[in-house]
Amino acid sequence: MKLLVLGSGGREHALAWRLSLDPGQPEVLIAPGNPGTAPVGRNLPVNLGSPDEVLALAQRERVDLTVVGPEAPLESGLAGRFRSRGLPIVGPGAKGAALECSKGHAKAFMQRYSIPTADFVVCTDARAALEAVAGPRFGFPVVVKADGLAAGKGVTVALTREEAEAAVRTAIVDKAFGSAGARVVIERCLTGPEVSMFYLLDGARAVYMGSAQDHKRIRDDDEGPNTGGMGAFAPSPLVTADLERDVRRSIVQPVIEGHQTIGEPYIGFLYVSLMLTADGPRVIEFNVRFGDPEAQAVLPLIDGSLSELFLAAARGSLTDSVVRMRDEKSVGVVIASAGYPARTENGRAIQGVDAAAAVDGVTVFHAGTKTVDGRIVTAGGRVLTVVGRGASYEDAMATAYRGVEKIQFEGMQFRKDIGRKALTRT
Repeated sequence: MKLLVLGSGGREHALAWRLSLDPGQPEVLIAPGNPGTAPVGRNLPVNLGSPDEVLALAQRERVDLTVVGPEAPLESGLAGRFRSRGLPIVGPGAKGAALECSKGHAKAFMQRYSIPTADFVVCTDARAALEAVAGPRFGFPVVVKADGLAAGKGVTVALTREEAEAAVRTAIVDKAFGSAGARVVIERCLTGPEVSMFYLLDGARAVYMGSAQDHKRIRDDDEGPNTGGMGAFAPSPLVTADLERDVRRSIVQPVIEGHQTIGEPYIGFLYVSLMLTADGPRVIEFNVRFGDPEAQAVLPLIDGSLSELFLAAARGSLTDSVVRMRDEKSVGVVIASAGYPARTENGRAIQGVDAAAAVDGVTVFHAGTKTVDGRIVTAGGRVLTVVGRGASYEDAMATAYRGVEKIQFEGMQFRKDIGRKALTRT
């Protein structure tokens, strides 16, 4: 089987790496890929912003299955283009992609299909948004979200009216997130632990692919600004069989039925971000692709043939079988560049990646890296994810941080508490 993985980050490295380990050793192409994906497959240049170019690449290489990593190509309708030409692809169409790419659309969808989520209002101008945060409907803290994609930085949990008003002005007036902040979602702040659950859908059925807990804040103890994710551990000790059945019934199945109703069956990954409130699980947001850095923590725990599972989803032929998971724990620590999540410093030479990967139980996934004159250098905010596996969360944490200790570059930053939340639950 010849597989094409689209993307260039840590998630795509993890997907390509895991697919390359499948029985039968499928040929893996990664477009455009990064220095870390080159050893597990063949990197190919492509402009992911051009559906025509991506489609031509898949046809030229005669790939059997395409797996979409990031959300942007899905928003542009890439999956629909592939399916119209009979090419199997893992990823929802443009209507499905809107569940992630427009928070206002997602909230309206959840309201229409009775999916549990926080009370909300969508505002298209600053005046309406300022009135919403000042009024009695939500109270404080209140959540202000840019409607569109903002690289994980468009969400503010405002503790005061002043903070909420500042978040509104940042998005709508200052246009800090560009068109993504042209309208905002104001919603009630939910309380409880957060957890992420992952499903693979074929348009009619869903297969559960595990759980994780992400760490969004830049600094230890969940302090500092939000980021795209500074690490994750898997599985989450918060997820029980009963919770999974509840989420499948009250959230995942309505997503399936809702997209059947609108005439575009949902085929691909569904990432459900949940707040476990006193009244039950509530959806914080949907992602329409595997998470990053959650994928790096979850994928090493999946047993069996991932490519056959993905192909079944793309063909609409998933069964009710359960994905086999290794009896291990996984902790992934993101190493970021100086300045992240604001302006980052690129071009810093990275040492010790091979030494980290040589630690027993460690896998290193590349994200913001590139090769310059034969050296690996930083090329983005989140540079690497170092994943440790072990029989317990303590073992996995210790292994991951042994790997992190091997890596050096000027200005590198990382959290030292990834996985600690799992210890408090167990």
